[in-house]
Amino acid sequence: MPKLSYAEIARIEERRLALGTAAVVACAEPIAGGWMAFDGEGSWGNFAVGLGLDGPVSSEELDRLVAFYTTRGAEPQIQVCPFAHESLVRGLAERGFVLREFENVLAREIATDEDLRALLTHGGPDGLEIVRVDPADEAQVRVFIEVSTSGFRPEGEPITPALFDVTRRLVAHPGCDSYLALLHGEPAGGGCVEVSGEGAALFGASVLPRFRERGIQQALIVRRLERVRDRGCPLACISASPGIPTERNAMRLGFFMAYSKGVFMRRSENSQQST
Repeated sequence: MPKLSYAEIARIEERRLALGTAAVVACAEPIAGGWMAFDGEGSWGNFAVGLGLDGPVSSEELDRLVAFYTTRGAEPQIQVCPFAHESLVRGLAERGFVLREFENVLAREIATDEDLRALLTHGGPDGLEIVRVDPADEAQVRVFIEVSTSGFRPEGEPITPALFDVTRRLVAHPGCDSYLALLHGEPAGGGCVEVSGEGAALFGASVLPRFRERGIQQALIVRRLERVRDRGCPLACISASPGIPTERNAMRLGFFMAYSKGVFMRRSENSQQST
């Protein structure tokens, strides 16, 4: 059993996510104990998270949340933690929000002296090198962004300016570290890790299709866990859609299911008028 309760893990991770997202997007405002963020069309930074963890969420706050997104022509997306106050879900339902999908949050506690490399059965494929990205090396950063975002867009589809810009700001954020996986010198995958206070998160990872099923994703997870351990942080989390390879790889490396959260959405007035 983990030393921390599931509720404690959720509060640490949801607040880390809220503050971390607010720090890199173009526009963010605190609301109901969390943050709502917007970064333009095509950005992953368009969502609200961390609401209701400190108590009831008022009607006024929820109306302000809806207005924040609809005035920007965006569909509101709210991530709701199972430990949030019941008034949040009730208030969202009253405003036409519906549950669209679930997201699992996996957690792992890390001992300060843990040999994390021992988790890799085969140590990764021959010729694999995982390097920390230098935010000042623009060429390396561009390669990292192209590779690490590849799994979040259709194969062959170019990266949008909004996605590039927000990921570039993420790479430059002082609390984040980005890692590029090279196989025989060729970019094969990448991922990020943020350490913030009591918790850390591994996120934004992709492996190019032709390099998959070789253990590269597991090696990227272990390298980022080492960074968390070296920073003296006792807890790491990974968020993933249920059943995808990331979830399975994380569980093989000692992560456990901490909680599931719902993603609630409501179409903006502009979207409703156009359908």
